[in-house]
Amino acid sequence: MIHFELVTLDGIKFAQNVHEVQMPTTEGYAGFFEHHMPLVTLAETGVIKIRKKATDSEEQQELIATGGGVVEVKENSIRVLVDEASLSTEIDEDKIKKAHAEALELQRRARDQVSLDKAQAMVERAAVRLKVADLKRRTRR
Repeated sequence: MIHFELVTLDGIKFAQNVHEVQMPTTEGYAGFFEHHMPLVTLAETGVIKIRKKATDSEEQQELIATGGGVVEVKENSIRVLVDEASLSTEIDEDKIKKAHAEALELQRRARDQVSLDKAQAMVERAAVRLKVADLKRRTRR
């Protein structure tokens, strides 16, 4: 087992011993298991997938939507520091669809680079949450 800890600006979001953690990094999608080599890297905006036991199916994976951050792997532990993250159980798909549509509209109406960058970040944040909701819905079928 490897200890996985996800820390946001609000505090610890997830902390458990798990079998496997998969997440998007600047080098591509990475999987982390027990005895992984020490590493510090950047996490990308995307979906973190956690398999708590080796026998867990895809339906049993924990899914977390997150923005970019920093990943530190050492001595059978992974610590990920991000500004914000949402567990799949916290995501209200209807609210996120509305937020995504509003962000796209802000992006369309942006008249300067600062407004465009802010809207793009909102679009990306909503899109990754929609992806988590979609993955969770598909695995429940």
